[in-house]
Amino acid sequence: MEGFFQNYLRLYRSLITSLNELMSNYHLSYSLWQVMYYIKNYGPSTLVDISNYYNVEKPTITRRVHRLEELQIVVQIPGKDRREKIIQLTELGEQIYKECRLEIINLEKNVMEGISKEDQHITYLTLPKIQHNIMKREGNKIE
Repeated sequence: MEGFFQNYLRLYRSLITSLNELMSNYHLSYSLWQVMYYIKNYGPSTLVDISNYYNVEKPTITRRVHRLEELQIVVQIPGKDRREKIIQLTELGEQIYKECRLEIINLEKNVMEGISKEDQHITYLTLPKIQHNIMKREGNKIE
């Protein structure tokens, strides 16, 4: 299916732009939201956990976490040893997460308008398969 990736990348960029606009009211970006999303769904986590999940370098996650700390959305809590940094959402972070999540749900509904539930489900199942094939091809660990 020639042109699939071009269409996907155009969609991705548009979606990220929409998400960034939606979150700008909270002084957030989609990249910061990713950290919040991970912590909310997987519980207090280390920087390594988050960077492995998103397949990005630890310094990238460190910068994101520092920005979220400045916004008082996350806080570091003591880990098993002094070097381990465990990050969790603050009360403010929990509230902002809930508000953003509602706005994202509305965005998802709007962008999926006119697309059958069956097509949505097929896409939902297909995208992780593509990611799996990319990760396998690149020799990265697959979760």
